Amino acid sequence: MVLRDRVRSVVDGTRFQRVVVAVIVINAVVLGCETSTALTTAHGDLLTALDRAALAFFAAELAARLYAHRARFFRDPWNVFDLLVVGVSLFPAAGPLTVVRSLRVLRALRLVAVVPSMRRVVTALVRSIPGLLSLTGLLVLVLYVGSVVAVNLFRASGDPRFADLGATVLTLFQITTGDGWSDVMRDLMVTHPLAWLFFLAYLLVGTFTMLNLFIAVVCSAMESGAPRPAPDQVLLEEVRALREEVRALGLAPAGDRR
Repeated sequence: MVLRDRVRSVVDGTRFQRVVVAVIVINAVVLGCETSTALTTAHGDLLTALDRAALAFFAAELAARLYAHRARFFRDPWNVFDLLVVGVSLFPAAGPLTVVRSLRVLRALRLVAVVPSMRRVVTALVRSIPGLLSLTGLLVLVLYVGSVVAVNLFRASGDPRFADLGATVLTLFQITTGDGWSDVMRDLMVTHPLAWLFFLAYLLVGTFTMLNLFIAVVCSAMESGAPRPAPDQVLLEEVRALREEVRALGLAPAGDRR
């Protein structure tokens, strides 16, 4: 029991977490260097040795955490994520599982599980999924309605970007991202001078409104998931600040002065 407590204090300690972050960053750099033919030819053995050393470290770390926390290890979804990411790297380098083993670059994503600030961002994104799905459905509806209207308005122009519903959906999706919408509009205005009215309305609804709503949902989820101090703690801090101001004015009781 004493050994288990010591292992738990080590793997949960700040210093050990910093070491884990450093190894993850080094391993990510090594995996990036392995994509270079010149570096692989010149330092292939060194890169392979560093990759295997990092994998051995990650496996030992997970084993230590599993030993320290036992069944509680699997209650934390981030621990399960780490286990899956490291487990992918253990597949053999040859045979039909070679493609699966190429996913070992996912080990760089362990930074999300180790760094608390990144973890909060990902948690907020997961929390915002229901709202994002609703907004996605609304955006698809706006895109479909706009495409039907655009086909009926601009098909006679002969522009292949509005020849049928599929091409128009792709064109309006491009416009939604803000990519080259002015060029599309000016090309249509040669045959349809009032085409700018449609583009102005679609940009206001489909781009400015909908995309800003996506950002608002994510920001709201991040704010709701941000840690907030307890009311008692806030009150205590205010009392301390008030006492410091009183001392600075020289009005504190004699027993409180130092």
